[in-house]
Amino acid sequence: MRKEIEHVLSFIGSISPVQPERKPEAGRNETREDVELLDAYSRAVISVVDHVGPAVVSVSSGTRSESAGALEPQGGGSGVLLTPDGYALTNDHVVGRVRHFRITLTDGASLNASLVGADPATDLAVIRAEGSSLPYSKLGDSSQLKAGQLVIAMGNPFGFQSTVSTGVVSALGRALRSRDGRLIENIIQHTAPLNPGNSGGPLLNSVGQVVGINTAIIFMAQGIGFAIPSNTARWVFSQILTHGRVRRAYLGVAGRTRPIGRKIARYHGLVGEDAVEIISVEPEGPSRRAGLHIGDVIVSVNGVRVGSIDDLHRFLSDWPIGEPVRLSILRRTDLVDLKLIPAEAQAGR
Repeated sequence: MRKEIEHVLSFIGSISPVQPERKPEAGRNETREDVELLDAYSRAVISVVDHVGPAVVSVSSGTRSESAGALEPQGGGSGVLLTPDGYALTNDHVVGRVRHFRITLTDGASLNASLVGADPATDLAVIRAEGSSLPYSKLGDSSQLKAGQLVIAMGNPFGFQSTVSTGVVSALGRALRSRDGRLIENIIQHTAPLNPGNSGGPLLNSVGQVVGINTAIIFMAQGIGFAIPSNTARWVFSQILTHGRVRRAYLGVAGRTRPIGRKIARYHGLVGEDAVEIISVEPEGPSRRAGLHIGDVIVSVNGVRVGSIDDLHRFLSDWPIGEPVRLSILRRTDLVDLKLIPAEAQAGR
């Protein structure tokens, strides 16, 4: 027995003492995870900048001197090339009324450019640089954006190098007034810091697709930027390349929003409180030919309820020019249906 006990004791003695289990240091692991996340974030941003940066250009507008042929600068901003033969998107307020430009690439190359067309209603313009085999970027699908998604704003306000800032999509579906008074809808609000020289530059997603064109800053509010969605930009770009302008239907009236009396609304079964009162009619416009008068109140177009001028613009933006529409109007207390054929809006309408 004694020998068995000694054997057991010797066996136990040969076993190393059991060490207490060490718990991982929480702070150290969290720090490592944070660093890995930041590295992944940095790599994503760097990849986008390397890929898209060469397509982001500085846009200088001005008048061309007849004697020297040089461009006398008057303003500028940024833009993004969308084709290898020099077509680029920028803001309408960057180009203004000027028709001659110079664009500067990130490598310092400078090219003459000219205006192809502009659309004040969306604050977008298309210019074309005199070059070929140029770097270019691609438009993405802005309808896939989500609040909280990483976005990267790029600009080339002074040429020679790009400026880069990052943020997230803070809101979708915002609306801003353009210089001509129209409502620009589906605006992207984001937190990527901007400066005035970045206006016209691209807003990018994490894979380097252009999901918006940066267009404005609220100067008294820090960290708020806006961009025209890429799906709007794609439509404007194609319209300008095809027609040299954006074609929109118009009725030839000026109007204002006014409430409908409850008794009249109840009597005619009208839903909604407001409609559009006509305050002027163009002498040779579509509305005059259809028999509309000052004081008539438009309540619907093709059965679509109209509660404001913006509702009317929204409908006409998607309606084919020359295709008849049916207007329902209140004339005093009567509900009248009229057929009208919208014409193409001219510049400034």
